[in-house]
Amino acid sequence: MDIVAAMVRGTEMALRTHIGTPLLFMGMLITGLTQLPISASVPRGFWALPENLTAVEGATVELKCGVSAPGSVVQWAKDGLLLGPNQGIPGFPRYRMEGDPARGEFHLRIEACDLSDDAEYECQVGRSETGPELVSPRVILSILVPPKVLQMTPEVGTTVTWIAGQEYTVSCVSGDAKPAPDITFLQSGQTVSSISIDVSEGSQEKLFITEATARVTPQSLDNGKLLVCEGSSPALVSPIKVSITMNVLFPPGPPIIEWPDLNEGLVRAGQNLELPCTARGGNPPATLQWLKNGQPVPTAWGTEHVHATARSVLTMTVRPEDHGAQISCEAYNSVSTETQKQSITLQVTFPPSAITILGSVTQSENKNVTLCCLTKSSRPRVLLRWWLGGRQLQPTEETIMDGLHGGHISMSNLTLLVRREDNGLSLTCEAFSDAFAKETFRKSLILNVKYPAQKLWIEGPQDGQHLRSGTRVRLVCLAIGGNPDPSLTWYKDARIVTEPRPPQEPRRVQLGNLEKSGSTFSRELVLVLGPPDNKAKFSCKAGQLSASTQIVVLFPPTNVTILANASALRPGDALNLTCVSVSSNPPVNLSWDKEGESLQDVAAPSQSAPFKGSAASRSVFLRVSSRDHGHRVTCRAYSAELRETVSSFYRFNVLYPPQFLGEQVLVVTAVEQGEALLPVSVSANPVPDAFNWTFRGYRLSPAGGPRHRILSNGALQLWNVTRSDDGPYQLHCQNSEGTAEALVRLNVHYAPTIRALQDPTEVDVGGSVDIVCTADANPILPNMFSWERLEEDEEEQSLDDMKRMSKGSTGRLQIRHAKLSQAGAYQCIVDNGVAPAARGLVRLVVRFAPQVEHPTPLTKVAAAGDSTSSATLHCRARGVPNIVFTWTKNGIPLDLQDPRYTEHTYHQGGVHSSLLTIANVSAAQDYALFTCTATNPLGSDHTNIQLVSISRPDPPLGLKVVSLTPRSVGLEWRPGFDGGLPQRFRIRYEALETPGFLYVDVLPPQATSFTLTGLQPSTRYRVWLLASNAMGDSGLGAKGIQLSITTPGLDQPSGEPYDQLPTEQPTESPRLPLLPVVFAVGSLLLLSNVSCVVGLLWWRRLRHRTEGISEKTEAGSEEDRVRNEYEESQWTGDQDTRSSTVSTIEVQSHYHSLRDFSPQLPPTLEEVAYAQGLEEENMAFPGHLYDEVERMYAPPGVWGPLYDEVQMGPYDLRWPMDKYDDPGRIYDQVAGDLGTMGSDSLPFELRGDLV
Repeated sequence: MDIVAAMVRGTEMALRTHIGTPLLFMGMLITGLTQLPISASVPRGFWALPENLTAVEGATVELKCGVSAPGSVVQWAKDGLLLGPNQGIPGFPRYRMEGDPARGEFHLRIEACDLSDDAEYECQVGRSETGPELVSPRVILSILVPPKVLQMTPEVGTTVTWIAGQEYTVSCVSGDAKPAPDITFLQSGQTVSSISIDVSEGSQEKLFITEATARVTPQSLDNGKLLVCEGSSPALVSPIKVSITMNVLFPPGPPIIEWPDLNEGLVRAGQNLELPCTARGGNPPATLQWLKNGQPVPTAWGTEHVHATARSVLTMTVRPEDHGAQISCEAYNSVSTETQKQSITLQVTFPPSAITILGSVTQSENKNVTLCCLTKSSRPRVLLRWWLGGRQLQPTEETIMDGLHGGHISMSNLTLLVRREDNGLSLTCEAFSDAFAKETFRKSLILNVKYPAQKLWIEGPQDGQHLRSGTRVRLVCLAIGGNPDPSLTWYKDARIVTEPRPPQEPRRVQLGNLEKSGSTFSRELVLVLGPPDNKAKFSCKAGQLSASTQIVVLFPPTNVTILANASALRPGDALNLTCVSVSSNPPVNLSWDKEGESLQDVAAPSQSAPFKGSAASRSVFLRVSSRDHGHRVTCRAYSAELRETVSSFYRFNVLYPPQFLGEQVLVVTAVEQGEALLPVSVSANPVPDAFNWTFRGYRLSPAGGPRHRILSNGALQLWNVTRSDDGPYQLHCQNSEGTAEALVRLNVHYAPTIRALQDPTEVDVGGSVDIVCTADANPILPNMFSWERLEEDEEEQSLDDMKRMSKGSTGRLQIRHAKLSQAGAYQCIVDNGVAPAARGLVRLVVRFAPQVEHPTPLTKVAAAGDSTSSATLHCRARGVPNIVFTWTKNGIPLDLQDPRYTEHTYHQGGVHSSLLTIANVSAAQDYALFTCTATNPLGSDHTNIQLVSISRPDPPLGLKVVSLTPRSVGLEWRPGFDGGLPQRFRIRYEALETPGFLYVDVLPPQATSFTLTGLQPSTRYRVWLLASNAMGDSGLGAKGIQLSITTPGLDQPSGEPYDQLPTEQPTESPRLPLLPVVFAVGSLLLLSNVSCVVGLLWWRRLRHRTEGISEKTEAGSEEDRVRNEYEESQWTGDQDTRSSTVSTIEVQSHYHSLRDFSPQLPPTLEEVAYAQGLEEENMAFPGHLYDEVERMYAPPGVWGPLYDEVQMGPYDLRWPMDKYDDPGRIYDQVAGDLGTMGSDSLPFELRGDLV
């Protein structure tokens, strides 16, 4: 329905456009007058007269007027001004005559009354054939204007701070009102009596302002309450109110200390005393401060604003020294005249802090001990008594003395005869008092009575038992009785056993501590048996008591030693070795072997053995050679009873001169700038004392140098190796026994470097040339040369049409019959396996005649012809060598001496540009055909550029379908000329079986492809593409902007590219018969009122026909074009068009306006030149030089590559992100919804002569 309504409104707008508002109004007026019934028999007069009315501003009123005057004109007068006979009164949009004129009802209805309606009104009846004019009595319409605001001083809504009892002045002013409002003040809900009123004129006539002033004296009860200003008026339903909050300051009440019990001031030492202090009232709340003996005590305090109460809690632990201290709490605030205080004096009760017993409690049995018990100060005094176990003792003397903090000290003496059974009993001095009935204070000591032990013995292995070496043996010494505890001491062969320090790993001796179990004492000795423990006597002693035991240890040889008859051996020497087993229990058997081979031996004289064990020895005879150096001869001692073997070996030390081994490396390969190690595999004893290296007759310093050093094993290490280090190195090594020499070759591989590469290499089109690349490298490989072409397009990188050759250190790229497509940058790559590969850049320049970029026969540039704008024409050509540009206008050479014309020429490789700037563009002089001609010694070429006015955009080009699914279609197109303004695209489409058109805006605006969604499967659609700018749209009459498509069914495959070509524009449907409409209007004006009525009836019938239409208007209909113009005008009506524009064409017809176009691109050569070298010219130049920015490489086969080495990335066109509404599916706004688009709808600089 919205779509049909939009079509109807479009039809209405079309009719209004052709008929014209004045003619239609005149016809309706004449028709209305002719339709009024005329009767001459009715008497003239008023049957309803207006009355005085009073209304509130914004209300709707109606002044009655009933007339019996057929055929007369009735109108109203306001303050003598006639309002006219029309129902809709011109110039008064809120006034309207209501009622049925046929019955004489001409009531004046005024909506949304305001002060301008406050006037005298009368109803007038014009003179007619039936009688004279009639005038009703004048009535007054009185408009009441309520006050909109009240303003207070202080400011409304604020909180004011006042001091209780002081007087303050408050004022309240009303806004404009009629009549003057009444103002009253309410203080805490009570009316303020002392108030003065002043009424003055308002900002307009008939308006008044009331100002009221009150004198207020706040009290403490007003704190937090409101002071309200209330304005009342007959124009108000209820009074309006504003207020301020009163913050009244007043002093607090006296502080109150809440003592926790009835006995005020009585406390006990150690008590955690919490004294709350509260002060009520006061604003601000009271600040509380605690004092102790007049000195401030730091405490926290808090306030409760609801009840205006301040509270602070003094927390303290009472100490004896606090006895007699005065604790005070003070309260005050910022408005207090004096500080209020309450105090309490502390009376502290404290027990003795300590009890001390003087004297020794250690004594031998049957002897006296004398002790003294002494307390610290206490309040009140305490009594003392003695206890031994559970038996009370009688003291010998008691004394009382004065102590600290008003307390007393108690002292008691005791003498006691001790016995053995008293040992270990607790001797206690106890202090007590009625003041501390629930507490008892004691000091206890343990009585220590000395007496000797009674029995001693050892628990462990049996005496003389055989145990193996390494066995862990535990011996325990035990004793009964004794005080103090008996000290049990272990002895080994009359020497005290101690635990070794630091402890051994593993610990062979562990001596335990003295332990007690009841009256039994024990001490443990743990041994890991070894040869020294064999047949040793272990004893334990406690005072005069002792016990002992003995152990036999079985152990393998403690040491097997080999003795030689010579220390220095040389090849051929005789060697006699003797193996000695020092001590073992039981005896062992000896045997010899050499590297696993058994040797014949002979017995040797025996020796004495330690640790009470047995010794053994045997000898062997050998003759040595250089091969024996480092080999071992082993002697093994075997115990059959223990099943253990102990061995020792002798290593041959044979002295011989250096000998190079078979694994000595003779050739070493290294990489240049890397490291090289020339290893040495030599055998000698002693180790060679000198390794001398020589290279090309020069001896390398043994101490090392900047790039070499000789390692300890004789190897030569080189770093930062260069190709000059390549060659043989001679090694001479020696020791005390002789010398030896060897030759080692170093082969240095180095990365290739290009020695010769002619850049650039030039050739004419069709000629032949070789690109020669000469390199230096090691090694030189057969296929180390390769070539690459530096092009973005992969197809252009192919070198199949070129021949590559290499021989030794030279590589060639042969080019025959040179083509433009072969021009560009080439790279010679030399890679012999040593990084990095060498790369050389060479440019192949193919000389050719100029080729101007003119992809279409005519290029357009748009600019406003108002003599204030400028335009820039861009001519771009390729050619080698350099090109010279010339310009003509309409075939006549352009006079570049004219200050209105400025030319700048740029050369970048084979690309050349000429920019012609035309200042103060005039439609009469400059809207012409400009020709740019490019010339070089090989020829010339030209292109034409048409300078035109800013206009509507050209239709888009090449609309095609790129994808199709059951519910969407992907579209793609090329923009047409944008008319010099930013253009947008809109898609119009219809389902052939469904009435109405749908519209979709393409977003972002610069997009050239779009996916239309929301389609139905298996449905035929017709799609149009429109371009629009601020001047209008491209229309629907062009070819190539319409497609007919059929969406596939849900069961059919989708998503494949769709190559349907644009269809022809459909045959236009018959236009609406606008000529009969115009003819009818003319007849209306010329003939009579009847013709007007017929025209109106016909127009209404056409409207109903349009609303119910089922067969839609085709794409080329005029009404669609008109409606689209209005829609596009609305769509682009808010666009900024403040600058002149320039547009050109590239390979494809893409157009982009310069207005607000600022893509994020690297600056072109022209822009850099303007920015850096042409600032002194102070030229107006657009922010971007081209309508479309060219990519680095043109399409294949068109222009060929660029002739430079500038690295240029692909450009990314980006339009500014303008704000836009969310894309809607349907756009039905028509001209009737918009204001009339006049000449002022465009910026000033875009107005002017449009050709």
